[in-house]
Amino acid sequence: MLDSEIIRQQIPLVLTECEFPELPNYYKGKVRENYDLDDGKRILISTDRQSAFDKVLAAVPFKGQVLTQTAKFWFEKTADICPNHALEYPDPNVVVGRKLKMLPVEVVVRDYLTGSTDTSVWTAYSKGSREFCGNELPDGLSKNSKLPETILTPSTKPDDGTHDISVAPEFLIEGGLVTDEQWDELARISLALFARGKEIAAQNGLILVDTKYEFGLDDHGVITLADEIHTPDSSRYWIADTYEAKHERGEEPESLDKEFLRLWIAARCDPYKDEIPEIPDDVLVKFSQKYINLFETVTGQKFELPEIGVPVKERIRKNLGRYFN
Repeated sequence: MLDSEIIRQQIPLVLTECEFPELPNYYKGKVRENYDLDDGKRILISTDRQSAFDKVLAAVPFKGQVLTQTAKFWFEKTADICPNHALEYPDPNVVVGRKLKMLPVEVVVRDYLTGSTDTSVWTAYSKGSREFCGNELPDGLSKNSKLPETILTPSTKPDDGTHDISVAPEFLIEGGLVTDEQWDELARISLALFARGKEIAAQNGLILVDTKYEFGLDDHGVITLADEIHTPDSSRYWIADTYEAKHERGEEPESLDKEFLRLWIAARCDPYKDEIPEIPDDVLVKFSQKYINLFETVTGQKFELPEIGVPVKERIRKNLGRYFN
């Protein structure tokens, strides 16, 4: 585990924004900042911003690097299942990818009855619902229980970044968001990606609990995986060895993902109505350690520390300059 003092020293140097006036067509998302180039490529820069409950809450040391490097590992491990957008990695926080026509849907795949947001399957189940996105759920399950089978629970992804809405596949098709054929292919690909993710996670002592995928169409109309895959931002991971005992005691599983921060916030306020409390440095350090631990555990690789003391934005600008030259 990375020394907490190294992480603490990085807190003043985190990447909170990455706008470069010399690059064209700037777009800022919750976590990533993008530039569309004239040659059909897109630069995606993962910042250290942390979002949850539809809000940007803080900036976490090394988080952007973890996201980019974890996604790189999984893009390479799943390229035989589905083509992806990634082309080059000029910096630990940066991927250069193909620009795609994005589909307005996230495909969420779930193996467990869990979650803390208002779009999670557990939130709906705990309120008495036994139907979720077209899936029938049995009575008698408790939070964090294994579902009888893997389920698909897609959600809409509005262009304006407003709140996602969990829906049944029929809603997507009837609303013209995707065609019948596209949904069948999205479902097939997503289940295959999730199966590969579960297999590799299990080999490394982890449970891939659930995840979300985003897809676009390339210039030939081919469905292509975009954004990220199986990162601790887009997925839940639990420690396999401790899951059963903790579940039997009614305790939350030991996780290596952003649910740690969600639960920390939800224990202190209603995140959809109240002001979010300031997140202490100690919590950010622990959160960073979880993300780095996830990267090292799932990939089998050692997390490569960037040059300590150098602001991340300064390093990215230098590396992008080399890339364009």
